[in-house]
This record gives sequence, C-alpha cells and structure tokens, in this order.
Amino acid sequence: MSALRWTRGATGLGRVLRSPGPHRPASEEGTLGGLCSSRRSSAASPREQHVLREWGHAELLEVLEARVRQLRAEGTPEMRVKKVQVDRPPQDHNSRWAQKLETEKRVKQQKHQEEVDQRNKAYTQESWTLHREPKIWNKKLAGYLQQSKKGTPTNSEEKQLAWALQAALGKLSSREAGALARKKAKAVEAQVLVLQQKFLAFFECCVCTNQVPLAHHVLVTHHNNRDKQQVLTLHMYNTVMLGWARKGSFRELVYVFIMLKDAGFSPDLCSYAAALQCMGRRDQDVRTIQRCLKQMMEEGFQPQLLFTDLVLEEKDRAALLRAVVKAEPAFCPPPQAPNPVNTAALLKDIYSKEGPVSYPKLHLPLDTLQDLFHQQLHVELSSSVCVQSVEKAPEMSKEVIEARKTLQALREQWEVELLRVLQETKAMMGRQAYEGQPTLYPFLCLMSEGEFVSILMQVLKVLPAQGESLIQLAHNLGLRVLNRYLVKQKQITNHVQKLGQWYSQYLRLLASDTQVAPCLPREYWESLGPLETPLQQPWAVPVLLQLGKQLAELLVQAVQMPRSLAARQGAQRSIPVLYHVYSFRSYRQVGILKPHPAFTHLLETAAEPTLTFETTEVPMLCPPLPWTSLHSGAYLLSSTKLMRATEGTTQHQRLLEQCPPAQLHGALDALTQLGNCAWRVNGRLLDLVLQIFRDKGCMPLGVPPPCSEAPRPSRYQLPPGSTPVHKSELRKELARCLKVAREMHSLRSEALYRLSLAQHLRHRVFWLPHNMDFRGRTYPCPPHFNHLGSDLARALLEFAEGRPLGPRGLDWLKIHLINLTGLKKGDSLSMRLAFADEVMEKILDSADSPLTGQKWWMEADEPWQTLACCMEVAQAVRSPDPAAYISHLPVHQDGSCNGLQHYAALGRDSVGAASVNLMPSDLPQDVYREVATQVEEFRQQDAKEGLRVAQVLEGFISRKVVKQTVMTVVYGVTRYGGRLQIEKRLQELSDFPQEFVWEASHYLVRQVFKSLQEMFTSTRAIQHWLTESANLISHAGWPVEWVTPLGIPIIQPYHRESKVQVKGGIQSITLTCSVDENQKPNTLKQKNGFPPNFIHSLDSSHMMLTALHCYRKGLTFVSVHDCFWTHAADIPVMNEVCREQFVRLHSQPILEDLAKFLKKRFCSVSSTRSLKPSELALVTKLQETLRSLPETGTFDLGQVIRSTYFFS
Repeated sequence: MSALRWTRGATGLGRVLRSPGPHRPASEEGTLGGLCSSRRSSAASPREQHVLREWGHAELLEVLEARVRQLRAEGTPEMRVKKVQVDRPPQDHNSRWAQKLETEKRVKQQKHQEEVDQRNKAYTQESWTLHREPKIWNKKLAGYLQQSKKGTPTNSEEKQLAWALQAALGKLSSREAGALARKKAKAVEAQVLVLQQKFLAFFECCVCTNQVPLAHHVLVTHHNNRDKQQVLTLHMYNTVMLGWARKGSFRELVYVFIMLKDAGFSPDLCSYAAALQCMGRRDQDVRTIQRCLKQMMEEGFQPQLLFTDLVLEEKDRAALLRAVVKAEPAFCPPPQAPNPVNTAALLKDIYSKEGPVSYPKLHLPLDTLQDLFHQQLHVELSSSVCVQSVEKAPEMSKEVIEARKTLQALREQWEVELLRVLQETKAMMGRQAYEGQPTLYPFLCLMSEGEFVSILMQVLKVLPAQGESLIQLAHNLGLRVLNRYLVKQKQITNHVQKLGQWYSQYLRLLASDTQVAPCLPREYWESLGPLETPLQQPWAVPVLLQLGKQLAELLVQAVQMPRSLAARQGAQRSIPVLYHVYSFRSYRQVGILKPHPAFTHLLETAAEPTLTFETTEVPMLCPPLPWTSLHSGAYLLSSTKLMRATEGTTQHQRLLEQCPPAQLHGALDALTQLGNCAWRVNGRLLDLVLQIFRDKGCMPLGVPPPCSEAPRPSRYQLPPGSTPVHKSELRKELARCLKVAREMHSLRSEALYRLSLAQHLRHRVFWLPHNMDFRGRTYPCPPHFNHLGSDLARALLEFAEGRPLGPRGLDWLKIHLINLTGLKKGDSLSMRLAFADEVMEKILDSADSPLTGQKWWMEADEPWQTLACCMEVAQAVRSPDPAAYISHLPVHQDGSCNGLQHYAALGRDSVGAASVNLMPSDLPQDVYREVATQVEEFRQQDAKEGLRVAQVLEGFISRKVVKQTVMTVVYGVTRYGGRLQIEKRLQELSDFPQEFVWEASHYLVRQVFKSLQEMFTSTRAIQHWLTESANLISHAGWPVEWVTPLGIPIIQPYHRESKVQVKGGIQSITLTCSVDENQKPNTLKQKNGFPPNFIHSLDSSHMMLTALHCYRKGLTFVSVHDCFWTHAADIPVMNEVCREQFVRLHSQPILEDLAKFLKKRFCSVSSTRSLKPSELALVTKLQETLRSLPETGTFDLGQVIRSTYFFS
C-alpha cells in the first residue's frame, strides 16, 4: 500500500474511532475499518464486547505503529501519515491481550535487533570477499588465462601473466570486429544510458577513493553474467585498468584487459596507456612492453599520441615514459608545442605584435593584490560565505533569545543524529556494493562524514518556508558534493601551492607598481608554463540526482524536533522537521520537501542575522584566473563552465573540445577582459536603499515590501448558506492573495540577497568573473549581485578605479543622466545637454535631498541609476575643477534596436538601416515610433472602409503598444506571441474598451508584421532563409550548428524530450530532458530558434571585438549585451571602436561563410551516407536553399562610422 493511500485510509479510520455516534455500515468506514466490522456484529455479552473492542483497538494500534515504523525505515517522513488518536486500553486485568501484544512486540524487537547485530557483524569490511578472477566466455581467451595460472618454479606466475597479455593483444577476428561494429551502431535506450552513467561514475569514484578492489569486484560480477555484461562499456574497463595501473597490480590489470577483449571491445589509446603505465611502475620485461607497443601501432596509435592526446597526471606520465623508453631507448616525448596564434582576419590586430598597445593595469599595488588573493583562497577553501543580513534586526526580547538558544540546541542534536544515520546508510550501501551492486558507497567516501553533515545543515538552514521541489533540492545537493570534492582534490594534489606561485607571478602583470612587458593576461599566464589541474568529468544528472536524493532522505529521516514546539501541550514526542508532500505545478505533480510550520515559526522568531552563500554565488575578492581553456578560468579552485548550459547538455562541451585551441582565443580573452574589471559599491546610494528596504519597501522604485504587506482576503470563511458563486469567488480571492504573497516573498528574498551582499562588500574592491552561453553571449558568474540585474542592482555598482572627467566628461555625464530619465529620446545630444542644464536645480536637489526634496529622480525610467548620476553630476559641478574630478560612474552607450541593426547590415538594407540609425542623421531615428505611425496609417484606411475594430482603436496606437513586439520580432517572436504582447499593453490602457482586446490584438499584430515587412524587406528575406535552412536540417535528423565570426562553435540544444527515472526512496524522480543529443532534434524549436540565436551570436561577436580593442587602448569596458559601459572621459574612444568593429564584422561575407559551413557539415558524402531516401531528398533541397542566398541592397556600411546615434 502506498504512503498516499495509507494516509487516506488512516484518516478515515481515525474518523470512525473518534465518532461519538452509532457505527456506520462497514462499506463507509474505509479499508481497515471494514476489516474489523465482523467483530462488532458478533453475538457476545456486553462485557465480552468491551474486551473485544479493547483488543481490536490494541491490534489496530499495533498495525498503525508497524506501518509507521515501515515508512520510517523506507525514509518516508512521519508527517506523511495521518496521526490517529487511539486511546490505549487500560492497563488492568481486563487488558491481557494488550499486555500479550506488548510482550510479543518487545520480543520481536529484541530478535530483530539481534538479527541486525548478527548481520552487521557478518558484513564487517574485513569479512567481505571480493571476486578477482573473472569468468571468460571466449574459449580462446579463457585458454590464455588458464595457461597463466600454471606457473612453475622456472616459469613464474608473472611471466605467465605477461604471456597471457601478449596473447590477448592480438587483433580481433573479422567476426569479432563485425560484432563490435554492430554493438557501436546499436542505439542505447535512455534507461540503459542512465544505468551506464551510474556504473561509470561508480567506477571513477572507487578509483578516486582508492577502492579499486571494490570496482574490480563489481566489474567482474557483471562481466560474469551475460545479461548484465551488456551495460558495461569500454570506458568502464579502462577506468578500472587505470586504477590497477596506478597501484602497479599487473595480475588484476591482465584480468581486466582480457575481460575487455572478452566483452567484444577493441582496446583504445587509454587501454594501452593503462597497461604501459602498470608495466612502467613494475619495471616489466622488455618483450611484453614491445609487444604492447607493436599491437598499439598496428591499431593506428603512435607512441607520441600517448603524450599529446591524453591528459596525464605527472606520476602517470613518468611511469608511461619509463615503459616506452625501456622498449625504445631512442624515444623522446614530443616537445610541448608552441602556443598557437589565432590568425582569424577579425582578430589580426588584437594578436599583432606590431603597433602601440596600452593594456590597462589595476589601480592596486602588488602587495595588496597578493593579500586579496589569500583572502579569496581562504573563502574558496571554506566552500561557503556567511554574510550579515540587512533585514531589520528584531529587538532582543526574551522570546528571540529563547528561540535562538532552542535552535542552537536542536542543531547540535541534529548534527549528532545526521552523523549516526549517515554512518548507518554508508555501512548498508557498502554491504550492497560488496554484493556486486553499484551503490552510492564510494560517493559517500569522497569526503569526511562531518563535511556531509555540514552540507546538509547548510541546506536545512536556507530551505524556504514554502518548501523546495525534491528534484531541485537533490540536484543542488549533488552539485555541492561534487564541487566540494573537486576543491578537496586540488588540495590533496598540491595544486593549491602551485597555484599560489603561478598567481603571484601573474599579479605582476596587473599590479600598478610593477613593470612587465605588455601582454594579454592569457598569454602571460600560458608563458608561466602548464599548471597541472586534476581533471574530473562532471557526473551525469541522474547520478547527481541519485546522490542528492539520498542525502535529502537522510535529512528527512534524521532531523526531528520535540512536538512541544508545535503544540504547547501533550507528551514530549518527536516529529519530523521536514515532510514530503505533493503539489501541482502547472499540470505536473511535483514532490516537495517542506519544513514543519513550527520550525518555520522558530526560524522567524529567532531571526538569525546571517545568510550563507556558496563560494561561486559571491563576487571574487581578487582578479579571476584568465580563461586559458574550457577547463581553466574564473574562480581559483571552484570549477566553472566556460559555456553555461542546461545541466546534462554535452554537445557544447564536445564541440569545444574538438575545436583547435587557437580558435577560441578571441572568446577566452574577451571573457578575461570583462572579468578583470574591478568594482566597488556606491555606499551613499546603498544607505538610501536600505532605509527604504527596512521601512516597508517601495514597489514603484523596485524595492519589494516585506511579506507582512501582502494583500489579505476580505474574509476567510463564508457564513452558512452561502451560494456556490460566493464560495467560488472566495476561493479565487484566496488563491490570488496566496499567489501575490509568494511573488512578494520571492522578490523580497532576491532583494535581501542583493543588498546583503552589497553591504558585505561595501568597503571592498571585488571582481565579477564571466562565462558565456551557447550563443556566445557573456554573463557574470555570481547570480545575485552583478551589473546585469535590475535598475537598482546597476545603480549600486561603480568602477573601483576612477578616471578624471577631462574636457568632455561632464557633458557625457549629463547626457547619460537625461538618457536614463527617458525624457528626451527623440532629441539630439546637444538638446539633451541643454535640457540637463535647464533642470540642473532639480538634479542638485535630487542629489542633496533624495527622499525629502522634489524627488525629480523618482519620475525617471531608471530611477536609481538616475539618482546615482545626479549625485555624480552634483559632485563634479561643485568641484574646483570639473575636468580633474575623478569619476567612478559607468556611462552607457546603448544600441538602437541592435538586432534589427545586424539584420539591416547583413542585407545592406538602406531603408531599414536608416530606421535603426546606421545612417548619419541630425536626430535619432525611432523605429518603434515609425512602426506605430505606419500602423496608424493602415488603421485609418481600414476605418474609412468601415472595419469596426479599426474604428475602436482610434487614438490608442502608440509607440508603447507596439514597442515590445517590434523589438522581439527580430528575435523570433511568432504572431501568437506578438498578439499576447499587444494584448497585455491594451489591457494596461484604462480607457480602452476591454471587450475588444482580443480582436484588437489580432488586428494590430497583423499590421505590425505587415509594417515591418515593408520597412525591412531584406530582414524578412534573411529570416526566411535562416528558418528554411534550419527546418530542412532538423527534419533530416540533425541539430543546427554554425561557427561565429570569432570562431566559437555553436549547436542548438533543442531535442525531443526524453524521460529518465531515478527510482527508490520516498519518491521516484522523473527527469524530463530536452537536451539529450541521443534524441532526435525538436524541429519546431530548431527552426524558430535559428534566426534569433544567429543574430545573438553576431551581437556577441561585435561586443567581444569592441571589448578586446578597448582593452588594447587601455579603456575599462564592460557590457550588458548591446549596452556598452566605460568611464565618461573615454566615451569618444569607445564610440569610435564600437563603430569600427561593427563595420569590420559586417564587411566579412557572413551569410556566404554560413552557407559554406552548413553545406560542408550537412551535405557532404560522409554526413549523408547513412540517411534514408526521404532524408536525402531534404538534403538535396537544403543544397538548393543554401545556393540561393538572400539578395542584398546597396547600403554603404562605411556610413555607420559617421552615425552619431548608432550607439548613444
């Protein structure tokens, strides 16, 4: 019986037993109630009936208690079971049955405990037997193995094993090779793939935790069973072989090598490397090594590849070299290849050694930077950061003090209990592993038990009151374990000490008081030599989920609190702190771990003053490591992905690994440059925000109010006799209030994290390491506090290094201020500057009295950034020499509908180019207003013809109504999506007749698309060409791929959904994945996603080119996609670079190069060899499409250089 069904049954039973009225018929009493009904209807005296009733109650109580014990044993929290209040029978001479049951229960418990003790004693690690010798199914290979066991005094066992290895090194027969080819070609089912991922992770963890015998044992157990053997892969055999090679265990290595051949696999380079390593460690005889090398070369693997194609640890490399040199004394490992140079046409100037360069240095001396490095290293070794909360502190009342003491005492108990349960679970999984099952045992050995307990306690501390989905919690727990383990590995391998030496040298390039030849940070780091980093492949998502779910269940099982915290009366019984419930999210049922309300209330009462963050959630205290490869960059020890993607996505990683290293240099250097920008907090602005935050917030200013300000329903209950309509209205009102309260809680928490981190970093300099998404768009890694956030987040940040304003800097500050207000979008720069002088009194008043004066800044589009700029302008104009004033405020230059700018440049569309400011003009062109004007012309024409909806829309078509749709059309929005956007804008108009919203939105979206088609003819043609190409590629069975102008390989991760289950425990988790490359592509997403993703890859290329050239000229530069930031004094230089690089980018044959790439990738003979006839027809059509490139116009790109409002 499931826990859910039991809960319902128990509820019904409790209702029956508590009912004071007459018994109902058995059919109404629920399953268990019906079972007892025969006793009630028996013919017996009142006294006998009383005794039977007592006995029945006692029996039912025993059943309930047994079921609760069973649920607890399965890890199901007690809160899932409805507690049935059953009075125990009186303990007198009339309750002999109850006494007998109690006695039997004690005897059973004693026997059960004895059995457990016996089993634990029997399964101590010393008594576990491990299989070493495999069962070989191939008779020929089995003969070799048998011969190796017949050692004689003159022919030692090791020589026999060497002979067996030499014999097994022979090539596969044609029959075996055919079987291997069929095995490789066979598609792997999703569940089998998950099982293989679990096995591989198990073997790798065994090797990492020095439990190679256990890995060997499980491998042999499954190899010996023909059915189970199917799940084993070559990589698994290689992993176990590598473990034995590192131990120098030749016998076991030979066993695994023969098993590998017996399973039908052909050894690869890793297989031969493991065998040679083992022989190098054991000083094996020359003949065996020579035979191994000979067979390896016959398979097409030259000895040099061992040292160039494999990532080897230092000891492994030495052992491998020792073996090869023994067999071939003249062999020398290939010298390290000189660092390749990127030769792309767009990056030629960046990597040129000619011409002047003035790479910027940081404003901090070497000693300070080295001190900051040690602080950051300490943070990352600690794995978490504690930050003081900025929430208004409660009065230290007796209640608060008592709550904090209670919480501390409970946590101490929980740590002890978690440790006990973890040890029991670990022992149980160890026994299962030694029975041949790939359990989580080696994963639980990766760290000390205390570290696991620390992670669980931290998760419990931050669990929200509304709970968290089990799948999300499990994933987070799995990732935390993986990340902490990787950091620990770097400590063990002496990586931390070497990193300190390298980083000290690297800081000489950046420090303000050192002199080093100008060089890009990546180039300088590479010149220091290779820094050996222990490589660990990330675990597959199902493995992360399985480990995280197990840890979450430990939390549920172990963490309990006295019932008195929940109810002030009654016995001191323990209740679970967490319970597992189901809730519907959209149309899916989701399992949630939710804290008990009493625990939530205790936390709220205690109001602890600290927040805890993972290391990677907090900005860095020293400059990030330069990105040198897809494995190395950003944080000092914490692993960071170069290309962020949905967990489980592997195709991006595969493309990047196959990419020549030099091809990624442009992206690596741009990310390094963005991360090297030093930041500080605007303290004065932070004080104002905190004042409002602690005083009930202000939603119009983007400061969320506390949850206590959430709207409450007018009533919670209706009077008796209310109509169904009133009940429905009350339910809707309650649901609406609950939804608003949850949204407010989410927004408040986000603001709390951001402001607490800002307060924590108030007097510090910090850095934001960057990485990129699959399109090449860049993002800061710390999620809570960065410059990509809201208006408030951006206003809190300043450049740590200031620059004098110079002769034009103050003018740019004023123009930037007016841009932020949004008041003069259609005016020229000189008119905006004049307006700033006109409202200078209001600017100064805003700076001096932001919360008590005229509050002019609050009317701006971006109020907090406007206020920050008001303060900067006030300080500059009041300084003795404004030109010498040191400004730290970032000044922005924003692209004018940047997506359409790229489309217009691609199509050389003169009309479109003029609309988006690619052409010089006296005033900025507003494409949104132009579209609104043209739509209004269409409306007037239709209104004259008597169209009702056109007549209703008179006076309602504005720039605001069409802006979002125009902006997103370029990024692939459909007519359906555009209609929803317009519908929302019309609903915001209070005087628009709402009964026409649906019809009007349909009408307007058609007119907007029609207007854009007339204004941007080339744009629509290019969009259609891209869409059609993607449609054909995806229907032929491929995801769309391309390479950006800077050389970044891109693949769209849209596949059909596959479902994978992680079974067992309190809930089976079903993982729905749309990024599994084994699944066919999602043709709709591939088709619709290609045009916007391709344009995003172009705007990221333009940004990276601008960043690299600004860095070469000594500027501080950061970006928010198509919004570029620098100091006020450097705006003219950045504007010049920005325009030059846009022209250089679009001077390349972008569409022609794309067509060539797509043709080579998808239309070549090697790509189409295995296609069906219907798919070959699609490829033929694709070739025709790629040949017919969209026609281009006559627009002269050179005009962009002279366009003032291209970026402004």
